[in-house]
Amino acid sequence: MSIDLEVTDGIAVITINRPDRLNAMDPDHYRDLSRAWMRVRDDDEIHVAIVTGAGERSFTTGADLKSVIGKPAELADLWLTQKDALLNRGLEVWKPVIAAINGFCLGGGMTLMLATDIRIAAANATFGLSEVKRGIIAANGGTQRILAQVPYAIGMEMLLVGDTFDAETAARWGLVNKVVPAAELMATARDYARRIAANGPLAVRAAKELAVRGQDLDLATGLRMEQLVARLLNASEDVQEGTRAFSEKRAPRFGGR
Repeated sequence: MSIDLEVTDGIAVITINRPDRLNAMDPDHYRDLSRAWMRVRDDDEIHVAIVTGAGERSFTTGADLKSVIGKPAELADLWLTQKDALLNRGLEVWKPVIAAINGFCLGGGMTLMLATDIRIAAANATFGLSEVKRGIIAANGGTQRILAQVPYAIGMEMLLVGDTFDAETAARWGLVNKVVPAAELMATARDYARRIAANGPLAVRAAKELAVRGQDLDLATGLRMEQLVARLLNASEDVQEGTRAFSEKRAPRFGGR
């Protein structure tokens, strides 16, 4: 039982590996997941990441109620804002992250999904921000991200009622990109990852950061940031390689420089 991380051809696959507990996470798993995200952030050989759950039943149901909920840490820890940082708790990872949702995506599993960039769901996946049913809130970004991703009334229903919904409903509400048979889930996620990894890594990271930060900026400031980053990228070796590859009618060989 662990957080597994494998890297192949620039694609990292993070697997929450605790299937006997529906991939719920205790403090040790949260700590190891934080380390995995920091590896994705810092390893220049990684261009894109996929996060999924072990087994066929669950992506993750978030915090293990028996070991996390109702057991607050020391009050001083509240100000250790970068301790064991997570993707959905503010860790800045500008490499794209794909969620391969293979079953239950509940509570903290859904707040993790909300922090990813592309989401593929197995047809049997089940979603829900169910924390209020346990007397808690959808923390780690649940209350802060949901209204940016679905209409107000739908988001508030999720937060306040806490009922679950199926993969087709998630797709209809725009929470996932695609619903596929469970047997095709990882192949579909890897296909997305390969297509992303083939693009200019600097351009991909810049596009993600500009889009995410732009949600909190006025348009004039966002456009100015976009202009400055475009000027920086225009002087990169990747742009030169992309131009040569286009004229030579071949696939580019980007170096991230």
